[in-house]
Amino acid sequence: MIVRRNLLSALVAALAPLGAQALTIDFEDLTLAPESAHYDSPFSSRGAQFSNSFVDWGGGWWSWDGFAYSNRSDVTTPGYANQFSAITGSGYGGGGIYGVAYVTGTAATVVLPAGAAPLGVYVTNTTYAYLSMLHGDAFAKKFGGASGADPDWFKLTATGYSGSSPTGSAEFYLADYRFDDSAQDYLVREWAWFDLTPLGSAERIVFSLSSSDVGAWGMNTPAYFALDNLRTTGVPVPEPATVGLVGLGLALAARRRGGRR
Repeated sequence: MIVRRNLLSALVAALAPLGAQALTIDFEDLTLAPESAHYDSPFSSRGAQFSNSFVDWGGGWWSWDGFAYSNRSDVTTPGYANQFSAITGSGYGGGGIYGVAYVTGTAATVVLPAGAAPLGVYVTNTTYAYLSMLHGDAFAKKFGGASGADPDWFKLTATGYSGSSPTGSAEFYLADYRFDDSAQDYLVREWAWFDLTPLGSAERIVFSLSSSDVGAWGMNTPAYFALDNLRTTGVPVPEPATVGLVGLGLALAARRRGGRR
């Protein structure tokens, strides 16, 4: 009886020092061949789940939306064929792999690890979207128009959810030409911090895009953005000493049970 009581006390004491550890979801736990991208299935990085919807239509035709991950570095080629490159040419801080989102149809959703809450994420434009806004293309206008005075904008919105209930939202302009002084107009081409703390204790994040350039079939601006180093807080982890004590307690318990006949 004394042995059982001591064992129980040791286990309770061992489980006490559980804390919370900040987490950076940086995609560097994933692998890719050089200058390639993964875009045909959902995936996870550092315990976060990234949505993806892929359809193979046959005959070499396919479509996707949601999230992909990429290490492509092409910052000069315009158009849809270069949809998986960030305008920065690399991940945040020169990292090799980063995320790419195509936001149409199925929502681009990130489910965070249990116990995590969002702090923020680095975002930038893809090469495809950036060059489309900078110069215009067959489907989308040049931002600012011919005079440069058109009040165009391209906005990323993040909405947090706990279960089915929204926890808050935040907005970030990937392009903004609404200033009275056109010298202040900008297109994001570096990694920029997007504060997600207004989402509170969100368990999942849903990203959406909107633009001033809209036609009869919806938004004309390519519905893409890139992200990296999604930072969260509140991931419960046991300290190393905790793991050792719990393991010892479980071993002793198993040994005691094994000695009975």
